[in-house]
Amino acid sequence: MLAVPSTVEPASRHLCTAAIEAAGPGDVIVVAHQGRLDCAGWGGNLSRAAQARHVEGTIVDGAARDVDEATAIGYPVFAAAATARTARQRAQEHAWGVAVEIAGLTIRPGDFVVADSSAIVFIPDADAERVVAAASTIAHREAAMAAAIAAGTPISAVMGADYERLHLGENQ
Repeated sequence: MLAVPSTVEPASRHLCTAAIEAAGPGDVIVVAHQGRLDCAGWGGNLSRAAQARHVEGTIVDGAARDVDEATAIGYPVFAAAATARTARQRAQEHAWGVAVEIAGLTIRPGDFVVADSSAIVFIPDADAERVVAAASTIAHREAAMAAAIAAGTPISAVMGADYERLHLGENQ
């Protein structure tokens, strides 16, 4: 969903409502809010509406509001910041279901996304199988490392030269 600064005329519908109505189970709504922190690109009632349509979560390139409300209802929202300032008369929905640019990356409908409190990773559909295979290999090796640490193996042995080669050749 592409958000743009508001025009002089009030918007005919609230930011992100068309994107929610077009979304469904398995979808993630990505709000290209141009990194804006002066107003929210997402809020509590939008979270409730998206959750009702079984949307998996929302990622905002900028600020979101009502983050505690989204957390309370179990709806995942990932944003650069939290704000209390609404988007009304500050930003409006321009398009949805289209490619958007975030941090210099083009995100297309159908791309995959993995997000947690540490990072958000977008994976082009064409690369998904290769990326998942590489990530699985790394996750298994890191789980074995965690087990070795728990068993008392010195950290210098666990995270030695082999660990430093673990990610060679992979984009991080």
